[in-house]
Amino acid sequence: MTGERATARVALVLVSHSRGLAEGAVELAGQMAPGVLLLAAGGGPDGGLGTSFDLVEAALTDATADGRSAVVLTDLGSAVLTAESVLELAEPDVAARVRLADAPFVEGAVAAAVAAHGGADLAAVVAAAEHAGTTFAAVPPSEPAAPAAQGDDVARGSAVLRNPLGLHARPAAIVARMIAGYDARVRVNGVDAASVLQLMKLGAVQGQEIVVEAEGPQAVEARDALLDAVEGGFGEV
Repeated sequence: MTGERATARVALVLVSHSRGLAEGAVELAGQMAPGVLLLAAGGGPDGGLGTSFDLVEAALTDATADGRSAVVLTDLGSAVLTAESVLELAEPDVAARVRLADAPFVEGAVAAAVAAHGGADLAAVVAAAEHAGTTFAAVPPSEPAAPAAQGDDVARGSAVLRNPLGLHARPAAIVARMIAGYDARVRVNGVDAASVLQLMKLGAVQGQEIVVEAEGPQAVEARDALLDAVEGGFGEV
């Protein structure tokens, strides 16, 4: 479990047949989105494989405390069935604040956590999670994105994407968090680099050129940091 000092109003519950998988996904998402309450409901009560009604119920109770909403992500069919059973027996006011996302377990968790960290509402967090499953493009876009910024005050640069899975949820989250630390407006291949969803919608694949354009007092610093991250494979390669 993470997010004990949670400030986001949308929590995430990760339901898996494996405790280790659920806790691993929570840990990864928590690294990308501090301040979001992330709860693992994985495995059976004895730590073995399975999907425990009691563990899921307890996680949802914690997730929706203090008026929070919650998004539930599941891995296997048994996890979906258990989560649905818990919601069927939940109080109406609690069930109304919970959504089950049809999304990839780990990628969806990262994308949803980053959206929640940014202050997104329940619907937007669900959308972020579900969009994560549509971002594994087979080929690069047929035409490069048009330059998004013009003028001598724009810091520009490019690097080749090295990640085998392309600009998927984890590196997109890294970019968005990185850019938030600079006083600059940054675009990647023509889209807002502060938006995980827009970055993922690019469908950028391994070997594709990533064009960075930045404006503002710390434009050069932001550009250089982002290009370094691209060239370093965002720690994945």
